[in-house]
Amino acid sequence: MARKVRSIAGRPAMITGAASGIGRSLARRLSRSGSPVAIADIDEAGLKDTAKSLPGPVLVRVLDVRDAADQLRFAAEVREWLPSLAGSAPLAAVFNNAGVAVASSVLDADPGDDEWLRQINFDGVVNGTRAFLPILVEQDDGVIVNTSSVFGLVGMPYQSAYCASKFAVRGFTDSLRQELRGTGVRAVTVHPGGIRTNIARSARIRKDPTGQGRTREQMAADFEAITMTTPDKAAEIICRGVDRGKARILVGPDAYVFDTLARVTPTHYYDVMAVLENRLRTRASQRTPASPGLRSEERGTSERATREGDAFRAPGGERG
Repeated sequence: MARKVRSIAGRPAMITGAASGIGRSLARRLSRSGSPVAIADIDEAGLKDTAKSLPGPVLVRVLDVRDAADQLRFAAEVREWLPSLAGSAPLAAVFNNAGVAVASSVLDADPGDDEWLRQINFDGVVNGTRAFLPILVEQDDGVIVNTSSVFGLVGMPYQSAYCASKFAVRGFTDSLRQELRGTGVRAVTVHPGGIRTNIARSARIRKDPTGQGRTREQMAADFEAITMTTPDKAAEIICRGVDRGKARILVGPDAYVFDTLARVTPTHYYDVMAVLENRLRTRASQRTPASPGLRSEERGTSERATREGDAFRAPGGERG
């Protein structure tokens, strides 16, 4: 018989990619709810800013999620930290959330860029899961929450590496979920749509993959103009989904559109998405006068929290 799902509010949690975006918002939301949080990111300055904004206990760790050995060391530090907390509560949740983006056609892809992305977006999730899963299994309690994307539901042009990594996160976590059947530990995938973060500005882009000659700033502005969900709202949806026992969490109204189209028209969804995106861009241009570029909510470095969406695509383009 399945156990009753407990709320993670007020219980310890670990979050990677916590220097900005969804990761920062998760840390703030959980800390405000009384949860001690262990936060990690490669961006030390952003991580310290996040820590300063938290009202409760926090363990801060500069971490490159690609480093499996360092992930294990971090897990050991968290294990030692937990008994020092009031009530010595067990670890409730592990959010493997760090991620990056690359925009390129398959034809022009730089193998080094694709490998950099894969190591962070997929290996980082695997490393974090393997490092912290033993703690949860020993407790026979807790949840692994791995951030995929709407681009882990559909394939999009100029995002082959990103889609591959996010499909991989989805497959890895789905398999883990089945292995954990009958235990007190759960595995959850998160699929955000367009979130208002700095993914477009911190991505690796050699040139405009659509051939329109746009600058990085113009591509970032194009993405930011059609994002639909704030990081704070995303964190709210994720926490609520985890508390409700969901195995897969869709974040934002556009995520539901992606999911539906992938089911209804699994090989022709892009034609519909291109039309919808053009409508969003038209509405955005009517609301806001054209400008050289929109100000990013936060500046980022290579490994900030995963920021999702239909990114740098231009009319008919792609994700971020």
